[in-house]
Amino acid sequence: MATSVTTDAKTLSGADILVKSLVDHGVDVIFAYPGGASMPLHQALTRFGDRLRTILPRHEQGGAFAAQGYARSTGKVGVCMATSGPGATNLVTAIADAKLDSVPLVAISGQVSTAVIGSDAFQETPIVEVCRGITKHHYLVTDVRDVPRVMREAFHVAKTGRPGPVLVDMPKDVQLAAEEVDWDAPMDLPGYHVEDRRARPEQIKQVAAAIKLAKRPVVYAGGGVIASDANESLRKFVAKTGIPVTMTAMGLGAYPGDDPLSLDMLGMHGSVYANWAVRDCDLLLAFGVRFDDRVTGMVAEFAKHAKIVHVDIDPSELNKNKPAHIPICSDVKYFLDQLNEIVSAPPQAEIKEWVKQCQQWKKEHPFKYSETFDGILQQHAIRELWKLTRDRDTYVTVGVGQHQMWTAQFYKFARPRTWLSSSGLGTMGFGLPSAMGVQAAHPNSLVVDIDGDGSFLMNIQELATCYCEELPVKVLLLNNQHLGMVVQWEDRFMQGNRAHTYLGPIRHAEASGKGSGPYAEERYPDFVTIAKGFGCGAATVSKKADLRAALEEMIAHRGPYVLDVQVPYQEHVLPMIPAGRTVHDIILE
Repeated sequence: MATSVTTDAKTLSGADILVKSLVDHGVDVIFAYPGGASMPLHQALTRFGDRLRTILPRHEQGGAFAAQGYARSTGKVGVCMATSGPGATNLVTAIADAKLDSVPLVAISGQVSTAVIGSDAFQETPIVEVCRGITKHHYLVTDVRDVPRVMREAFHVAKTGRPGPVLVDMPKDVQLAAEEVDWDAPMDLPGYHVEDRRARPEQIKQVAAAIKLAKRPVVYAGGGVIASDANESLRKFVAKTGIPVTMTAMGLGAYPGDDPLSLDMLGMHGSVYANWAVRDCDLLLAFGVRFDDRVTGMVAEFAKHAKIVHVDIDPSELNKNKPAHIPICSDVKYFLDQLNEIVSAPPQAEIKEWVKQCQQWKKEHPFKYSETFDGILQQHAIRELWKLTRDRDTYVTVGVGQHQMWTAQFYKFARPRTWLSSSGLGTMGFGLPSAMGVQAAHPNSLVVDIDGDGSFLMNIQELATCYCEELPVKVLLLNNQHLGMVVQWEDRFMQGNRAHTYLGPIRHAEASGKGSGPYAEERYPDFVTIAKGFGCGAATVSKKADLRAALEEMIAHRGPYVLDVQVPYQEHVLPMIPAGRTVHDIILE
């Protein structure tokens, strides 16, 4: 049993200083994988075990995505740790993912001793240089006296302004060195100011005036609404004005998906009614968005008839992809709270007609799928899960691909931070480990990873973590034996030529010419056997009549569980606006 550290001691090792800093910043869970260059840090973690839970992932990327799941679902800073060299480089994808999705993350890496840095020492990589372009800030700590200040700055930078990842690289000799601790060392962040990012009164009045004149306004809400905890402010704004709301993939849950004024998601695989509303609107209120190419398509044609108000806390996003008539650098919650004090509804006659038009589009072009198919379609499985869990405290994570878009379409999220998706980077393998982090943060909640077999296989080893750490994550595995989204693009744009998108045994591909059918006699890998080998519950289902009972069994299981749902690979995510095209090119069938 490791001895506890005397935290009021004046002299501590660098490792103990760093771990105590984590505790002092309110960290209660860290996802950490040990190695030679991080052993002192792990020894320190054992001395703080009564205040800080260490979860051992089975891969460093899994640990970093778990830290993201913790951060995305709580709004707090997620923390992960790895050793030097390959351990550190295994964090890189998740760090880049956090940067693009504005997730507050502190990634700690062990490093070789300072005396041999730059000599190609064993397990050395210049991880600060590797991550320079994908972090919000980064540190190579070379003096133990800097550790308290660096950790204070790391958490401050990760959480404030536009959130993002911060890397702290800790050489082994700095971890071992002991020094008298100055816990009150001031931060030294010249040029980093966040307190002034508030809309000016005249800007708020200008937006209120634009709303009063608008006849066809639309709210375009993104992840910034959730990051700033502005969802209640947004709902109050919509209640006052009656303006319809569409959301980005990152913004789902900012406004209730089943509300009549919700236009659901817009963009490449967004709803017809959201895309048509943005096409025809005369005022686009863009809150906490970045005009991503998967939303805009051909930028020049996006909302081309609208006056655009763009509110974002990051000044670099304003006028970057799409020029705004009223660009406002501000915290979204502050802006909405101030706007709600003075805003009035647009002219009632016009807004009623506009809302009626949007709802007519919504009635005529709903998200849909074949109700007569005798097997299980992916959309049906997701909709049934939503029906079963909509009134529970449920969190949903996804991998990347068709299942991700179908979940965005058919699972109606009512609360923020209950939908976790790798949106900007689109990282396969995100679903299971991020669910693991959500479950650690919310032990009494139902956490479901809706995944595809391609994404699931990329971090399937984390089933071991779920079992050993008693994290009862459920996996709804939509198994079509193909890389479904790439298959869809092959079908739509490449004459159906299969270019290494079939995940089953090659003998089946040779026999059929294009891969297995939707219900091959043999399906490999056998996910039920694999899951049970990791200690998890598991079952498979292929008949529609059996689906609901199988879902109920999955939900009721006390531990982690994999439900292998056999689905066809020929199904496409629709609607679809081809990349770089416009809403006029939308594919409906």
